[in-house]
Amino acid sequence: MKKTVSALVAAATVAASLVAVAPAAKADGGRIAAGVAGGLIGGALLGGAIAASRPAPVYGYGYAPAPVYVEPACRVVRQRVWDDYRGVWRYRPVEVCD
Repeated sequence: MKKTVSALVAAATVAASLVAVAPAAKADGGRIAAGVAGGLIGGALLGGAIAASRPAPVYGYGYAPAPVYVEPACRVVRQRVWDDYRGVWRYRPVEVCD
C-alpha cells in the first residue's frame, strides 16, 4: 500500500510540474524531436540495464539456507578457590577451551 501511494504522489508531482512549466510548443528546427528521441533512447538503455540485473534472492518454503549452530571453542566457567587472606571460599572466572 505504501508503494502505491508513493508512486501516485510521485506521478502527481511530475504531472503538476509539467503542467506548471510547459511553454507553448514550437518546432524550432527539430529540437523537440531530438529531445523525445533522446528520452526514448535513454529510457530504453536504463530499462535494459534494470531488466538485465540479477533479481533479489527469494526465500520461500524449502529455499532458505539451513541455520548453522556453532558452539564457541572457549567458555567462561566459575571456579571455586580458597582465599587464605579472608578465610572464605571465593569464585573466580576461568576460561576453559576444549
